[in-house]
Amino acid sequence: MAFELPKLPYSYDALEPTFDAQTMEIHYTKHHQAYVTNLNAAVAGTEMENQSLEEIMHNIAKATPAVRNNGGGHWNHSLWWTILSPNGGGQPTGAVADAITKAFGSYDNFKTEFSKAATTRFGSGWAWLCKQPDGALQICSTPNQDNPLMPDAGCKGMPILGLDVWEHAYYLKYQNKRPDYVAAFFNLINWDEVNKRFATAN
Repeated sequence: MAFELPKLPYSYDALEPTFDAQTMEIHYTKHHQAYVTNLNAAVAGTEMENQSLEEIMHNIAKATPAVRNNGGGHWNHSLWWTILSPNGGGQPTGAVADAITKAFGSYDNFKTEFSKAATTRFGSGWAWLCKQPDGALQICSTPNQDNPLMPDAGCKGMPILGLDVWEHAYYLKYQNKRPDYVAAFFNLINWDEVNKRFATAN
């Protein structure tokens, strides 16, 4: 079963002015589509061809660099689109809000720590908020298209929130000002989706 590009849950211009329509369209139709296309080519004829994306992530040590990079890119972006919303932003709610307060003391402290992880990631990569097996939350970051599902990524837990800090995600609007892009991201977080992921994360 070939991997497919998931349907975008809003229009390209829905996140304006925070994220511009041109960046969203290029990011989705060019970058994410390329990860899907290249992943399908990379797993064709291998034992991973019939594995789920999550299984591939967990077995990434057996994968080729092409599977790692494109499989990670597909998984990461499939999460990315869902945790953004035109109606997002504001304070977290529900169980995630309680877990954030318990782990970081306050939402403002969380924003500071998450922003640090995103802005200090050298080169391309991702910042993550992950639920640990005991229910606690931790912040970490990974290079390139790695993610915490990969056992050797140096970042543990189930991601419930991620921030793409590749330049293709923000350069047209924010140029080299990654901190401005990171700050703007908090205005789009879909806390309902984050709560759903928190509730189902093992």
